[in-house]
Amino acid sequence: MNNNVLMRSAIVAALGGLLFGFDTAVISGAETALRSIFELTDGMYGFTVASALIGTIIGSISAGRPSDIWGRKKILILTAVLYFVSAVGTACAWSWISFIIFRFVGGLAVGAATVVSPTYIAEISPAKVRGRLVAVTQFNIVFGILLAFFSNYIITKLQLGQIEWRWMFGVQALPSAAFFFLLFANPESPRWLIAQSRVEHAREILNKLGTDAGDVDEEIHVIQQSIVSEHHSISDPFYCRKYIKPIMLAVMIAIFNQLSGVNAIFYYAPKIFVMAGAAHESAMLQSVIIGFTNLVFTMLALLIIDNFGRRKLMLVGSFGYIVSLFAAAIAFYTWGSNFTPAGGKIVLAALMLFVASHAFGQGAVIWVFISEIFPNRVRGHGQALGSFTHWFMAAAVSWTFPPIAKALGSGTVFTVYGFMMILQLFWVLFFMPETKGIPLEEIQKKLGIESHAPEQAAPIAASNTGKI
Repeated sequence: MNNNVLMRSAIVAALGGLLFGFDTAVISGAETALRSIFELTDGMYGFTVASALIGTIIGSISAGRPSDIWGRKKILILTAVLYFVSAVGTACAWSWISFIIFRFVGGLAVGAATVVSPTYIAEISPAKVRGRLVAVTQFNIVFGILLAFFSNYIITKLQLGQIEWRWMFGVQALPSAAFFFLLFANPESPRWLIAQSRVEHAREILNKLGTDAGDVDEEIHVIQQSIVSEHHSISDPFYCRKYIKPIMLAVMIAIFNQLSGVNAIFYYAPKIFVMAGAAHESAMLQSVIIGFTNLVFTMLALLIIDNFGRRKLMLVGSFGYIVSLFAAAIAFYTWGSNFTPAGGKIVLAALMLFVASHAFGQGAVIWVFISEIFPNRVRGHGQALGSFTHWFMAAAVSWTFPPIAKALGSGTVFTVYGFMMILQLFWVLFFMPETKGIPLEEIQKKLGIESHAPEQAAPIAASNTGKI
């Protein structure tokens, strides 16, 4: 096995996650300028932020089918193009409407990346390193967020005046272009190629990437069995009884991911710290600390996910969620709008624990888990469903946090999130299966999907050896 080819291909594919993180966070540095230049009310600015989320929702639900038809690699290349267009377009925006349109385009790229990048990495990776490689996407998302913060800081130090905000958005064109060109050296997913009857091309790639079985022909046979099984006819609808287990698992992990309040906390971290008594500059510094905590614990989870297991990470993360959210709730109930320095430190410590728990648990597991639990033929649909659910809930939670916090108080909001994480803990304990170290074709058998697969796969023509 050529580990260099595998590692390089996974890292390049995961750059979609880095651009996702950058695109999400970069707007935080341009809020004042956008409000001033486009004369935005609070409602208009909220929609400006939401425009990317709307694009993300549409991109996530739309990417699965094209990736099944045209291949994972081609859709990743299209994603890179969308990122580039969004970066240049927002930097050169001539009106609020044009800015909204290009932010929407960036959202489409983010949504597609959350579907196709994890799917592609899962399909090129042997089981023993699959979790670690797919989790690189989550690491890159976190790293991209930090890159956006630092990029904004550097551009601010350059004192570029009224065009400063344009540089903040435009700088994303550089990594987008790099992503585009690097992708051409990546191989196509061998599982997708076999589904297209391009077996010889898949064999060449598997020889480079390595296999679960240790023997390429045996690996191809296993994949063929999965694809051509009578239980996975190409005419099968995705939403049917045989797929109910993976569908429910994907939907529930995505729902719980956002019911923790993680996106609300990331989007409004400075606001939360100001509510907890911090000055504006101190609040920004504390937000950086939160981002650094996220990065450190994402790296830790990345290192151990294939040894520790997906389910154990989720259990540890659930306990951390519960403790941190209720600690934050108690702090806000205790001090309200009259925080002491001690109360502010408790909120900072609680949110650091919260972010560490998220990075170590849900953040590291969600995209790995969803990419593993669906059969080959419907994996694109499954990843799209999980991603759509995640982003729909992200939009709902993020948009409702400010009015609910204002109406009921932050303590109540954190309490609700805490109870949701108690429900997640029970879901992990009683419903979530472990998938670490199990070949993709075996996971569907574990979920009862392949229990009656025929002993031998029908032959698939190997004559079509065209290249991508």
